[in-house]
Amino acid sequence: MKYVLVTGGVVSGLGKGVTASSIGLILQACGLRVTSIKIDPYLNIDAGTMSPFEHGEVFVLDDGGEVDLDLGNYERFLDVKLTRDNNITTGKIYQSVLEKERRGDYLGKTVQVVHHITDAIQEWIERVAVIPVDGKDGPADVCVIELGGTIGDIESMPFIEALGQFSYRVGTGNFCLIHVSLVPVLNVVGEQKTKPTQHSVKGLRSLGLTPNILACRSTKQLDETIKEKLSRFCHVPVENIVTLYDVSNIWRVPLLLRDQKAHEAILRALNLKGVAMEPALGEWESRAELCDNLHDPVRVAMVGKYTGLSDSYLSVVKALLHAAVACRRKLLVDWIAAGDLEEITEKENPENYKSAWDLLKGANAILVPGGFGDRGVEGKILAAKYARESGIPYLGICLGMQIAVIEFARSILGLKDANSTEFDLNTPNPCVIFMPEGSKTHMGGTMRLGSRRTYFQTTDCISAKLYGNVNFIDERHRHRYEVNPKMVKQLEAAGLCFTGKDESGHRMEIFELCNHSYYVGVQFHPEFKSRPGKPSALFKGLIAASCGQLSDVVEKSVCGLSNGHSPTKSQKHDKLSNGSLQHDKLANGSHCNGNRIHI
Repeated sequence: MKYVLVTGGVVSGLGKGVTASSIGLILQACGLRVTSIKIDPYLNIDAGTMSPFEHGEVFVLDDGGEVDLDLGNYERFLDVKLTRDNNITTGKIYQSVLEKERRGDYLGKTVQVVHHITDAIQEWIERVAVIPVDGKDGPADVCVIELGGTIGDIESMPFIEALGQFSYRVGTGNFCLIHVSLVPVLNVVGEQKTKPTQHSVKGLRSLGLTPNILACRSTKQLDETIKEKLSRFCHVPVENIVTLYDVSNIWRVPLLLRDQKAHEAILRALNLKGVAMEPALGEWESRAELCDNLHDPVRVAMVGKYTGLSDSYLSVVKALLHAAVACRRKLLVDWIAAGDLEEITEKENPENYKSAWDLLKGANAILVPGGFGDRGVEGKILAAKYARESGIPYLGICLGMQIAVIEFARSILGLKDANSTEFDLNTPNPCVIFMPEGSKTHMGGTMRLGSRRTYFQTTDCISAKLYGNVNFIDERHRHRYEVNPKMVKQLEAAGLCFTGKDESGHRMEIFELCNHSYYVGVQFHPEFKSRPGKPSALFKGLIAASCGQLSDVVEKSVCGLSNGHSPTKSQKHDKLSNGSLQHDKLANGSHCNGNRIHI
């Protein structure tokens, strides 16, 4: 096994995650099998209990792991499926060591950071590195490890020590260290300054790690004289210093590395020059070019709670981008704080209120993503109502689905006090309720998490057609509340069609509104499985509906030409586990009041 370690220096936010993903992609393009590990030095067991404002979105894996958003970058770039163990945290390491101590595994010895914690880190890396992630047998050829934080952080010290020991143990030719640093340009003198990187590398070497490659973040390409200076003071060959300068879109970063021969430096360090081929990135390059040359805009209003930090909805934005590029449209996201749409804002801050509504009304599509808590909920409900009444394409994800159900019950069923028990425990008309199996005492890892199967109740619906007329799909979940099964018949009788349900038939997974251009709500999170070359079916449907392409997209999807969503043989022919598949009816035998959308 070969290992590539990516560390960061000077400041946080330099793009280590994108750099690590790009390195993985370019090695993969050289014909190597690649896996990834992200190390987060915080004490949390995982990212599940952290606020999106604190750490960006929580990315969910197939196995239910709630992990750092960088694992989403790895999955999207490499098109692989990682596990919860691919995200190492200080909390996980200490928990595993303390559990061993409690069992008596250390036979009465004093448990210490060195060597028990550092050994546990190395053992974890070696164990996870050999787990297949690409659907093939056997381990990967290269494991790309990203160390979170910045060199010099107190929290990172046990990992630095462990990785120093690890590099010595696996030996020269099996370990390559890439250090991502900052080369700022001071406006006063207009000169690229190397001192921050010099100090960062000095600190790294003092801790027992010497970089093989420097990846320097800067606004423009490094001058040759600057490279020579860095080479002299950091003891890194000039040909092993690459510039990660600002590019037009994120898909150009691997191309940037390729053009500067970064892959050759990595392959030399890993003794793989005779094994790997030249990187084949033609499709990737075409997509990057296409993204830059799109001009026809599509505006999507993102109505959420955490709009102050775009990383809070990173996977949603990426899924929108994948879909927009597939539909040949330039994506424009209008961020709308849900609370700004509420009447109380109209009184207290009329300017924000007007601005929010102007953005909403000017959008080609509206998306309400997942979230927790009651702040901004009424604004989200108003956004769903506007989309329903005005015919604007709408996609509600998780909470976005639930608030659309609440709005429908209030407006169409006349249940003015309809609500979720998450926001009003004593509501007389609970449209959304706490799931019976959920925990009310512990937060971390207690939701309905990970990949779950959804069965289509009919093939005559938009969502089933977008997925390629399959009988079921597997998508990732993260929720504690669900649509109240006792209200489903009443909602369906009024025209809200629940076209996707779980294996029991009692948990609602997908709804569609009849006689609407595109009004879909899903309990799962389709954004987590969207890929640049394989856009999420429902996101593609949203963008297609907003620019008049839905009929063509559906037709191609049904014919199996939908960028990775074509049905497999088993999905075409397998029946539901309860044998209740009905092609033109809902599970209860209704025809959705004859108001289906036929395309």
